[in-house]
Amino acid sequence: MSNNKVLVLYAHPSPGRSEVNQHLFNTAKKVEGVTVVDLYYEYPTYQINIDKEQQRLLEHDVIIFQFPLYWYSTPAILKEWQDLVLEYGFAYGNEGTALHGKKFLCSLSAGGKANAYQTDGYNHYTIRELLHPLEQMASLTGMNYLAPFALFGARTAQADGRVETHVENWTRLLKALVNDQVDYEQANKVEKLNHYVDTLAKEAQL
Repeated sequence: MSNNKVLVLYAHPSPGRSEVNQHLFNTAKKVEGVTVVDLYYEYPTYQINIDKEQQRLLEHDVIIFQFPLYWYSTPAILKEWQDLVLEYGFAYGNEGTALHGKKFLCSLSAGGKANAYQTDGYNHYTIRELLHPLEQMASLTGMNYLAPFALFGARTAQADGRVETHVENWTRLLKALVNDQVDYEQANKVEKLNHYVDTLAKEAQL
């Protein structure tokens, strides 16, 4: 069994107010084989070190964007990171093959409830549909896109007692990715990874 190196790029502009993502961030730091980068902490003035970030990508097999959903997209620094780091000739173009074959997924939290992210729901689109720009980014750069790992109703998750279970599943997912125990074809097809991780955890006994 071959091990993967997993890179979590964490973006939360107000981590002190985070009720979900900070728990995921702290948990990921404890998982062997996982590198966690707090982009807002590392680049408070948005002066992203392109060479350093590209080297990080080269050294890892699985890339994860972890963030709270802001206005149906990522926080600003993740967009800045994409604009600067995923350069022509490195991430795309005839010679831009550095990311080919790597895995990519999003771990995100959303304030709205799950039923709001449906075609006939309040937000008119599913969470996977809203993430289509990131899915296409993965496609253009040759990465294998996996469905998002999402927590809905994030504002009440702590009060409802749902954060602990979500963190446990996050740990299982990270360990499965490190140990290369994920059915990537299946993980690409589903709407989101949450229920799949439950199944995976039982099968792999992680």
